[in-house]
Amino acid sequence: MAPASLVLMPSLHPEDPREDLLADLDAEQRLAVLAVRGPVVILAGAGSGKTRVISRRTAYAIATGVVPQDQALVVTFTDKAAGEMGERLRLLGLPGVTARTFHAQALSQLRHFWPSRHDGEALPALLPSKLPLVTPLARHLPGNYKFRPAKDLADEIEWAKVRSIAPRDYEREAAAAHREPPIPGDLLARVFDQYERLKVKAHRLDFEDLLLETVRLLEDDAVAAETVRARKSWISVDEYQDTNPLQERLLELWMGDRRDLCVVGDEDQTIYAFTGASSVYLRSFATRWPGALQLSLVRNYRSSPQVLALANRLIAAEGRTKQLVPTRPDGPDPVTAKHTNDVVELAALCAWITQRLADGTKPGEVAVLVRMNAQLPPIEEALTRAGIAYQVRGLQFYARPEVRTAVLELRKLAASASPDAAVTGAGLAGRVRALWHEVLGFDEAAEDEEAGSGQEAREQQASLETLLAIVESLAAADATLTASGLLAALEARATHEREGSADGVNLLTLHRAKGLEWDAVALPSLEEGNLPIRQAVSSEDPEAVAEERRLLYVGMTRAREHLLLSWALQRDVRGRVARREASRFLDDLRPPRSNRVTILTGSPMHPAADRAPRPGASGDPLFEALRVWRTEQARLAAVPPYVIAHDNTLALIAESRPRTRPALRRIPGIGPDKLDRYGDEILAIVERLLAG
Repeated sequence: MAPASLVLMPSLHPEDPREDLLADLDAEQRLAVLAVRGPVVILAGAGSGKTRVISRRTAYAIATGVVPQDQALVVTFTDKAAGEMGERLRLLGLPGVTARTFHAQALSQLRHFWPSRHDGEALPALLPSKLPLVTPLARHLPGNYKFRPAKDLADEIEWAKVRSIAPRDYEREAAAAHREPPIPGDLLARVFDQYERLKVKAHRLDFEDLLLETVRLLEDDAVAAETVRARKSWISVDEYQDTNPLQERLLELWMGDRRDLCVVGDEDQTIYAFTGASSVYLRSFATRWPGALQLSLVRNYRSSPQVLALANRLIAAEGRTKQLVPTRPDGPDPVTAKHTNDVVELAALCAWITQRLADGTKPGEVAVLVRMNAQLPPIEEALTRAGIAYQVRGLQFYARPEVRTAVLELRKLAASASPDAAVTGAGLAGRVRALWHEVLGFDEAAEDEEAGSGQEAREQQASLETLLAIVESLAAADATLTASGLLAALEARATHEREGSADGVNLLTLHRAKGLEWDAVALPSLEEGNLPIRQAVSSEDPEAVAEERRLLYVGMTRAREHLLLSWALQRDVRGRVARREASRFLDDLRPPRSNRVTILTGSPMHPAADRAPRPGASGDPLFEALRVWRTEQARLAAVPPYVIAHDNTLALIAESRPRTRPALRRIPGIGPDKLDRYGDEILAIVERLLAG
């Protein structure tokens, strides 16, 4: 691998138009723009100006005669990014450069070659979504599986197709990959096969087919492959850390034996592994392309030194040496706040936002980022009470399919002549719970396996739990509340959300925040079970937890100046007050040689709370008994105690006092393996201590 220092820096005449492409670049950006030949990998940290580098590098290659405009291809991962890149290139006087997604470029190639390979037939129409075909199949699944979200089934089919796995091989390949499908593997394989048959019968192609068919075309037809390579001889790929196996194979076929390929990405922003994305291709590029030049963009032009110091610590905690270098002037120190409960946390969040607005920050330059969409309604309600305008970016909570269906069932109940329509207060909340269980299969106490293991199933479960909590809160506040009154209250909230101010504070998930930035960013509810999310912890998969760390990193690096991170000691979870633990990632944000992690805000705990050991605290008999048991297990296994169970896990067991295996399985940190290995012993300890 050639070191960056060997790249020659040409001395251009001041009036040379090529100098304009280099004049406002830093040293690392300039090296990247000048590296217009051969395989190049650019490791571009957050806020380091990678889009500018890609467009300038393309312009410089054309200006120096390396490649004609019409032979240059810039590949992006979204249509929005392709449009923005195309506009940058047009402003540089390069309307002839193609900027497209993998799928758009594949589609153009298939349209050209398909008729000649299929007796003159036109390319089949594109299926915009798998859901119209998958949803009816999901409804005919046996038992409780018919309640699984069709989107999770569609996502699993996509996972298989981007790996070129056929339906007949799905069960074997999923097991080999330790994949936990949303329904049993044999059922998923059956749905996959039925979907493919329906798609062929309808004469349609889905988005993966665009890539699969293009790969087959280029593998089987040497003339077509040479034609494609002759048309686009110089390729750049943005967001390369999001590449999946099928896209990587297509890129290899586009390149052939040529070497003018440049890939740009940041492994610390890989947050879409559930779709098949993998940073392994970015990390192994220099090895797979011998002689590749590897460059790094490390100067950050977005965030203050204080924000970057915190983000750098988060990455360094994994033993990494990567450091983003600030270029902006000093800003305020980020605030890491511990609150007594979720109510106090929301009040503090509103106060923090109010202060930002009073200081002159525009509402549109403030963002609140959460792990899941279902976390938004309490924040919306708090902002409404505080008189702070907001807008929900992306899919709004009350627009989610399961929430709309749940409200529709309530509307039917309110309009019916059934005696249930006249039930009020707490009785109404119970009737609504039973109705949703009957129609939607909703069970607020369901285990992950019962609710479904897919991403959409988790969102659906969390959304309905949140909606039920809202129903119970409204019913508890008004003993005379009827189904009609409840419906009116929910529809009023939906309308308020829908008509949010376009100039208001931004509310969105961490996944949707990627690629965006604001002056002020708040990251509330940073607790074990939220971030990292409970399913990542209980999966016992280190990569799942690592992706949660990357989500936090992405969220932190969206902030230009102000950053707030907060969590609560207690939170209302499923209608009960639950003790919470700070996210493990907050420990990694400690300054060197400092034991102070948080700023305690809000009112102190009630003095009576300290008269006896709290569940899970040092001195609690059950917690201490569990620690003794853990020490013995660690000695027998010759491993550190934390390998058996983290203190947070033992504390949660001591707090919740599970009496059954399903209840124990619900504890973050108790995955299937640990449940099988230690479950009976833990339950015996709980039973013994409670009986005593």
